[in-house]
Amino acid sequence: MFVSINPANGLELARYETHSAAGVDQALDQAVAAQKEWRRQKLTVRSATLRRVASVLRLKKEDLARLITQEMGKPIVEAEGEIEKCAWTCEFYAEHAPRFLCDEIVPSNATESRVVFDPLGVVLAVMPWNYPFWQFFRFFAPAMAAGNGAVLKHASNVPGCALAIENVLKEAGVPTGLSRSLLVESSRVAALIADPRIAAVTLTGSTPVGAAVAAEAGKHLKKQVLELGGTDPFIVLADADIELAAQVGARARFQNVGQSCIAAKRFIVDESVADTFVAALTKQVAALKVGDPMDRSTQIGPIARADLRDGLHKQVEQSLSEGAAVLLGGKAIDGPGAFYAPTLLDHVKSDMTACREEIFGPVAPIVRVRDTDTAIAVANDTEYGLGAALWTRDIARAHVLSHEIEAGAVFINGMVASDARIPFGGIKKSGYGRELGEFGIREFTNIKTVWVGPAQV
Repeated sequence: MFVSINPANGLELARYETHSAAGVDQALDQAVAAQKEWRRQKLTVRSATLRRVASVLRLKKEDLARLITQEMGKPIVEAEGEIEKCAWTCEFYAEHAPRFLCDEIVPSNATESRVVFDPLGVVLAVMPWNYPFWQFFRFFAPAMAAGNGAVLKHASNVPGCALAIENVLKEAGVPTGLSRSLLVESSRVAALIADPRIAAVTLTGSTPVGAAVAAEAGKHLKKQVLELGGTDPFIVLADADIELAAQVGARARFQNVGQSCIAAKRFIVDESVADTFVAALTKQVAALKVGDPMDRSTQIGPIARADLRDGLHKQVEQSLSEGAAVLLGGKAIDGPGAFYAPTLLDHVKSDMTACREEIFGPVAPIVRVRDTDTAIAVANDTEYGLGAALWTRDIARAHVLSHEIEAGAVFINGMVASDARIPFGGIKKSGYGRELGEFGIREFTNIKTVWVGPAQV
């Protein structure tokens, strides 16, 4: 039994029965059968189906956004933006999949060789709660366009979103069974990975969970794409536009109540401009409105679960005991719901909890450094490597420095974000493989060589 709890007030929303072993077995059979037919469909048919999915998402945007907000606490305006992003991504792949998947001809004197991209089959998607629709659709839109099917094992605190995704696809005319949402406990994931009907696995989640999934998938020699945790640096050099960096930095850290793998999690600031930047960032953060996530003016809603809020506070307390200084917040907000005050921690060092561990919530640690070389060294002093932001007016130098930063993406004078047009993913303990863009659509394909010799007379 899954119980959906509204984190804004702690009240129960609904209860959902988990799928039985027989129900899972039936769903896998349906997915395999549907995918065998789907892979034979022309790309024009797949693209048309993706466009219908986008239309249904937009048609139901208000209801779907409300469900997101109720189940995991995302401010309603951001929840609406999440649904819109899913719709746009479906449209992007509807338009560009034919080009991304087109056979590539390899020139040769005597023979014809080509590279083709065939689907792998049914992919198991193990997804988190922080972006309950986006995390699924950024995988599913390209995977579906490439001819794959999907089985979704969603986080246990967003079962309503999981079933709503299945209903959206059904309403859009996606073939029955091609994508199924399974309400199963995490303890049953290993059996799903091992099942011969599952061809590959994609996971967005924590690094420990990623390691467990990778080990199980590796045991059965199945392809994986892992998007895991991060401690993304937000590097502010001495020549940066300080006011703009603070404005964007506040959004980069506190969007989705700080519950994002690619949120700015370590503000690494040249000491020559640190006081000015900290003052500007403090002003931005102090102005954030905390409150009911259904209120359209709210910018900071609750943490997704009370236990996550409590764990976040322990990380803050540990950082303070290690020598960090609290400028704002640093405590839970009294009253119903899992609210935590937007928090700024100054004079943080690389060996403190706030830098060593991923801080998944509205807490911004500030690290002061003496120069650019130190800033890059501190940015790389982490076991993670998902994204990074670099702020400087010297763009030519920024391009050089971007090669020194150990991350899957470097955003110069902007906030790290996922975008259907560009590949997304990390290195080190932030995972491997790529989603989105041309590289993402090919992750779950058999990149096959077809060689044709000269015709025999």
